[in-house]
Amino acid sequence: MNNNKTLTIKEYELPIVIQKETGGGFTAYCSQWKDCYAQGDMIEEVINEVSYVASSLIELYEEEGMKIPLKLKKTSQKSARALKLTFPLIVSSDQYAIG
Repeated sequence: MNNNKTLTIKEYELPIVIQKETGGGFTAYCSQWKDCYAQGDMIEEVINEVSYVASSLIELYEEEGMKIPLKLKKTSQKSARALKLTFPLIVSSDQYAIG
C-alpha cells in the first residue's frame, strides 16, 4: 500500500473590497466574483470568512465544471505526508481603520 500521496495546491488571486457597515461590522466582497462575499464584526473575521467562502465556491465550481473567475497564480504538487506552505497572514490595526 502506497501512503505517499500527492496533493495539488492551487494558489488564486482573490481581490476583495472591505466596507465598514453603518450598523457595525464589515462586509467584504470580491469585485471579480459576484457570488463571493461575507460579513463579520472585525476586519480579520470578514477576511477569514470571505476566504472560506472563496474556497468553498472554488470546490463547488470545480465539481460542477464551472469556470472560476479568479486568476490562478500557481499550481504545485506537494507530498501529503509532510506539507510545508507559506501563506499571507493579514492582521488589521486600529490606526488603519476603514472610515
